[in-house]
Amino acid sequence: MKKIGILYHPKVKATGIKAEELEEFIKNKGLSVWTCSSWDAKRAEDLLEGSDLLITVGGDGTVLRAARIALSRKIPISGINLGKLGFMTELDAGEALEKLPVLLGEKGWLDERSMLQVELKTGGSQQVYHALNDVVVARGEIARLIRIQASVDGQRLATYKTDGLILATATGSTGYNLAAGGPIMYPLSKDFLMVPVSPHLSLDKSLILPEQAQVELRLDTYHPATLSVDGHINLPLSGGDTLLVKHSPHTTRFWRIRPRDSFYNILEEKLRGKWIESRKS
Repeated sequence: MKKIGILYHPKVKATGIKAEELEEFIKNKGLSVWTCSSWDAKRAEDLLEGSDLLITVGGDGTVLRAARIALSRKIPISGINLGKLGFMTELDAGEALEKLPVLLGEKGWLDERSMLQVELKTGGSQQVYHALNDVVVARGEIARLIRIQASVDGQRLATYKTDGLILATATGSTGYNLAAGGPIMYPLSKDFLMVPVSPHLSLDKSLILPEQAQVELRLDTYHPATLSVDGHINLPLSGGDTLLVKHSPHTTRFWRIRPRDSFYNILEEKLRGKWIESRKS
C-alpha cells in the first residue's frame, strides 16, 4: 500500500484526535496519507484517486458513508470503532496503533459484500441509489399506517399495512432489521431480506429473497411516507410513487485481518456487549 485515506466522524471529538494519531503513524511509515470528514463526501471523492485503503474512524454509520464515497472506485475499507456497536469495523480504538502495521501489510483478505439498488419513480422522474445496509420505506411524521403494494418478480405478494418495510442485505441484517425482529444472515450471503415493521392485519413474516429477485413497491396512501437509504439518504414519498429494489451491480469491499471464520464469535460478543450496556443505562 502506498496511499491511505482516513475518514472520521466530524461530530465526535475523539474520532478527530484518533484520526490525527493514525495520520502521524502512517506518515512515519513513509506512506502518503490524507484525512477528511466523512460528511464531506465531495472533498473525500476528490482525494480518492490512487488510494489503496480507506480507514474509517467512528462507528458503522461512518463505514456506511465511506461505502457510498468509495462506491465506484472499489477501494477497500477498514474501520476503527469509536461507535457503540461496530459490526462492520475491524479494530477497536485501543488496539488501532498496535495492529495498524498488520492492517497495512499484505497478510489481510478482501471481504466483499453485496449491496441493494433502489430505483425510485416519483412525479415523472427517476432516481437510483445503492445501499450497503438497507432500504426502508416508512411512514412520515404522521403516526398513521401506510399501505405498500408489494410484488416479487412481477407476481403480487401482499398489500402491507404497516409502519414500514425494510429491505436489508446480509450486512444490514444486524441493523434495523434485527431491531424489527428479522433474522441475522451470514454476511457473505447474496440473498436479501424483506421485513415489515409493526404490520396490522397483513403479512407479518420476514422473507428471505434470492439474489436474482426484484421487488416492486407501490405506495397506496394518503399520508406522507419516507424512503431511507442506509439511514443517510432520506426522501419524501407520496401515494403512487414506486420503487424497484434489486441486487446492486456494486459491492463494498472490506480489508480484514481477523480470521475469515470469526463472524460467529464476533456476533455473540457484540450482542452480549450491547445487552450489558442496555442493562447499565
